[in-house]
Amino acid sequence: MATRQMHFVGYLIAGPTWHNNGAWRHPESDADLALDPRRYERIAQILEEGKFDALFFVDVLTLFDTYQGSFAGQVSGAGQMWLLDPMLLLAAMARKTRHIGLAGTLSTAFYHPFHIARSFASLDHMSGGRAAWNVVTSANSREAQNFGLDQLMDRNTRYDHADEVMEACDALWNSWDADAIVYDRERGIYADPDKIHYVNYQGKWVRTRGPLPTPRSPQTRPVIMQAGSSERGRQFAARWAEVVFTLQHSKSDMQAFYTDLKTRMEFFGRAPEECIITPAIDIVLGETDSIARERADYLNSLVSAEAGVCDMSNAIGVDLASFPMDQPLEDMENTDGSRGVLDVVLQGSRGAGLTLRQAGYRYGVSQLTPMLIGSPVTVADRLQDMFESRCCDGFVICPSITPGTYMQFVKTVVPELQRRGLYRTDYVGKTLRENIRG
Repeated sequence: MATRQMHFVGYLIAGPTWHNNGAWRHPESDADLALDPRRYERIAQILEEGKFDALFFVDVLTLFDTYQGSFAGQVSGAGQMWLLDPMLLLAAMARKTRHIGLAGTLSTAFYHPFHIARSFASLDHMSGGRAAWNVVTSANSREAQNFGLDQLMDRNTRYDHADEVMEACDALWNSWDADAIVYDRERGIYADPDKIHYVNYQGKWVRTRGPLPTPRSPQTRPVIMQAGSSERGRQFAARWAEVVFTLQHSKSDMQAFYTDLKTRMEFFGRAPEECIITPAIDIVLGETDSIARERADYLNSLVSAEAGVCDMSNAIGVDLASFPMDQPLEDMENTDGSRGVLDVVLQGSRGAGLTLRQAGYRYGVSQLTPMLIGSPVTVADRLQDMFESRCCDGFVICPSITPGTYMQFVKTVVPELQRRGLYRTDYVGKTLRENIRG
């Protein structure tokens, strides 16, 4: 039996589709239930059957209107949209599951530490110790404007501010001692006031008095997830994160990121096993490799290249509608704005002569997330190779179609990995943190 075992986290968006912008049109899709909480409860139960460590909701707090100065392209083509508040869905999912971790995204840019601390302490109580917080600092001015701000802080300052938010939340989560509730009926004492403490945290940007009204939760603080890949983002993850969600495109990139982050953790006095690194992988399964390829081809035939260009525009903050759809990307080298996504597309297309239309199609297929297409054995082989090559500690599994891909993965790939001794056959702990630590 393997001494080291994989971790899986399910990727969710409270909207019609996840990565592939044509998936909502597929006859097997449950996108028509995007506003129905039972959809998400069912997905949680499927992933729990597969012994996933956790699931997490990505969330963005705006309808984007970068493309053509309107949100029409996003809503009509069903690009990525975030329709419901994940924290409310997670509360519902907590009541339908017993083991799987439940992670929500809240931005340190827009939510006060007191709000964050109370929300996740409540979720941790409701789930019996399964709450996780995907920490984001936000990067889009349109989100800021929805919260009455003209613009966001610069990236490094946002992370400095986020450090203070984390410190304040930690202080609030610890404002009740573990044994503060005595529940003494005879003496008429519910909680010992000497075991509840003011926080009086004051930083450069953040202040909070405390104590938190919510008593200490089963995990004390939720498991911390984070996805920053910049220099400053990696430092933040090395200090705080227990699960890192990352997007890497090759084994060598994954290995370099893995080594870099684990090394940085030492500076903060943390052991490497205190954080699991989980790159995102899109999955398309079939009974055989050829059937899987046929399924992928049909799914991708539903992709809208224009919706992909719209999503690219939203991601980089530049209206690409001003460029001809059949213009080669190499002619767009001087595009202003946030270039991260466009640079990734350019890196993958130099020499290929991709036009903007072709790049939009490529982006619409998986939002640049690497794809594994094949039979359960083929997919298990690929996951095993990356895992044993120290590319990661596990994976964020992104479905091509919901809920079908999750169901196939749990019924076919999970048993194959269990047979190889690479994946748990049951949960080992009561809380999410215990399961992540093994």
